[in-house]
Amino acid sequence: MSAPAQHSGPPAPPFSPSASPARAPSHQRAGVSLAIGAFGIAWSAILVRWSGVPGLVSAFYRLAFAATVFVPWRLVAPRQSTRSTPAAVRAAIIAGILFGADLAFFNSAVMMTSAANATLIGVNAPIFVALGAWAMRGERPTTRFWLGFVLALLGMVSIVGADVVLHPRLGFGDALALAGAACYGLYLLYVQEARTGMDTLTLTAWSTGVGALGLWVVCLFAQQPLLGLGARAWTALIGLALASQVVGQLLVAHALGRLPATLTSIVLLSQAPATALLAWPLLGEPIRAGQVVGGALVLAGIVVVTRARTPAARWNARDAVT
Repeated sequence: MSAPAQHSGPPAPPFSPSASPARAPSHQRAGVSLAIGAFGIAWSAILVRWSGVPGLVSAFYRLAFAATVFVPWRLVAPRQSTRSTPAAVRAAIIAGILFGADLAFFNSAVMMTSAANATLIGVNAPIFVALGAWAMRGERPTTRFWLGFVLALLGMVSIVGADVVLHPRLGFGDALALAGAACYGLYLLYVQEARTGMDTLTLTAWSTGVGALGLWVVCLFAQQPLLGLGARAWTALIGLALASQVVGQLLVAHALGRLPATLTSIVLLSQAPATALLAWPLLGEPIRAGQVVGGALVLAGIVVVTRARTPAARWNARDAVT
């Protein structure tokens, strides 16, 4: 293997796409970044509920406010000598559309079902990644995948079953959360494709900007109330963008690639039970036995599937989870 190329000039800042691996933080610091990032994402359902606005509106402002951070940052950050390929740009645009759809489904689900249910069902995205890779690329899942899929499916039945029994009119919210998971799974596949010819910050700017633009059009078409919101709603929406999109996505991306794939995947999945724990005191949603059993089965299934993936695939999937 050839030696890495030497770069002249001042070192790039740590979040710059041209930052050198030699300037990467220690594993301990990366672990702290990852934990804080996952915890930031775990606040998504809480802040969506606190905003009190329709799911499409909160999804739009999450990306719109975050885009006002990522896009200018991308414009002033040092660039790599290699430009993004056209194929990577196309994949990033598709990823942005899918991520916007994921947020619209997820945020709508949070307003129609419990925050814990929406999050726990939403973490089934890795299952859809495997199914999508099989359908689109011929990467046939292994036996371990089927084992993980069965575990996750049993977990979804346990979670949704408890919600339907206690709140039969809110079952549609669980379906929206599942649709969001499917969109997020496809989003990961396109992010993996885009990352072959594009750095993380550029990808983030593209996907966030495109997602915000797409959601803005949808909100206008659906006649969603984008203005005239109360102070509490604006505060929650700004917090949503900063905690879940800017801090969460950025710190997770900063840590990814510096920690073992298995550890990274498990820590990122902690956002689901973290949301359930946050929803208990903050939203008054007690943790039920069905959620505990179902959540444990879902997490166990996803861990089985994630550990069965190849190291290269795990790296790309980890780089895309936000």
